[in-house]
Amino acid sequence: MTIKVLINCLHLRLREFRAANGANVTMTFALATLPLFGLAGAAIDYSHANSVKVALQASLDSAAMMVSKEVATLPEGQIQPKADAYFKALFTRTDATSAPITVNYTTAGGSQVVLNATASIKTNFMGILGFHSLNVASTSIVKWGNSRLRVALVLDNTGSMSDDGKMTALKTATKGLLDQLKSAAVNNGDVYVSIIPFSKDVNVGKNNYNATWIDWTEWNEDNGDDVSTTTCTKNGKKKKCTTSTTWMPDNHNTWNGCVTDRGNQGAPSSDNYDINVVKPNAAIKASQFAAEQYNSCPQAVMPLNYDWTSMKFLVNNMSPDGSTNQGIGLAHGWMSLVGGGPYPAPPAEDPNYKYTKVIILMTDGLNTENRWYDKQSSIDARQALACANAKAAGITLYTVQVNTGGDPLQNVLKNCASDPSKFFLLKSANQLVATFQQIGTALSNLRIAK
Repeated sequence: MTIKVLINCLHLRLREFRAANGANVTMTFALATLPLFGLAGAAIDYSHANSVKVALQASLDSAAMMVSKEVATLPEGQIQPKADAYFKALFTRTDATSAPITVNYTTAGGSQVVLNATASIKTNFMGILGFHSLNVASTSIVKWGNSRLRVALVLDNTGSMSDDGKMTALKTATKGLLDQLKSAAVNNGDVYVSIIPFSKDVNVGKNNYNATWIDWTEWNEDNGDDVSTTTCTKNGKKKKCTTSTTWMPDNHNTWNGCVTDRGNQGAPSSDNYDINVVKPNAAIKASQFAAEQYNSCPQAVMPLNYDWTSMKFLVNNMSPDGSTNQGIGLAHGWMSLVGGGPYPAPPAEDPNYKYTKVIILMTDGLNTENRWYDKQSSIDARQALACANAKAAGITLYTVQVNTGGDPLQNVLKNCASDPSKFFLLKSANQLVATFQQIGTALSNLRIAK
């Protein structure tokens, strides 16, 4: 049969089919079959596209994590090629075509990498409906460094720290910890640190002798001289002289900077100021820091800062002397994180960041003396209250007992820690270095966590 005859025959049959009334149902069904077939096939194409999208997202997430580990050290022009290379190595679907990914790296409000990727798949069934391809897209966001740390190092400087190499080990451990915290900070202000050396007292700096937050009552009673004054009167030719003695306190500029515990329930008109961080008020003596000319005054404190060189200089100057009063170190460490008295108010918190406040309290000895008590159980009881108050205020507490002399376990120190994993009982001074490194690693990981 020739092509012409075949065409004519087909044309005739089509005219007959169009004129046949009995074929209306057949025509309708035939026409409806096309979209029904297309819709049924669409489910298959969409399932295929979803499979590609899952693979796309997994590859993009992995690439984002890999890029985040090195993006801070990459030149700007190498970030995009590096991310694209990671993604292409991971996304190996041959049934999809992917475009180059886009990368956005920012450090505002914490470091962040955002990767975007698209891929296209060829449809198998939806083409009859006019859709010859389907596009899928994915986004992956990795954030780190969006937590800021404020850390108070409360360090035992008592006389017993001179034994068994403890002070030397403490200096080495503290400087190593400072290096870790410095490395965890991408920008100045990401990590602030205060250092609070303590013995029975804390040294808040002798240059603060004019500060209104100091109570001089006891200092004036203990430091000064009797000054004799002679007064003579004359009655006619007779002269009568009397001599009186008056106590004259020393000039406050001779103060060595030490303060003892604030007022507590054992003192009149007090409000437990030794176990809280209520700011001192010049009108309430119990709230002020009581000056004391303590002969074993430790190295002066350093409020929150990120001057890493100066902090190491301070650590090098620490010297062991005096009795043990862990509670006053804890109280000052806590106040250094919130501000008050000798401690300036910390910088305002940026809502783009999460803030973690930490106290690391290290000691080698049992409590022996404070302003109010000379019995360990009484001092421990006050310290326990301060620990509970600090934890209730959201402070994370690490405590370290260095026990080289066979002292009993300090339950007050163990219970002061935020949880059992944050209490460390050490049997040798050398363990301080590894312990501080462990704490530093935990804090660094906390700061860079997603």
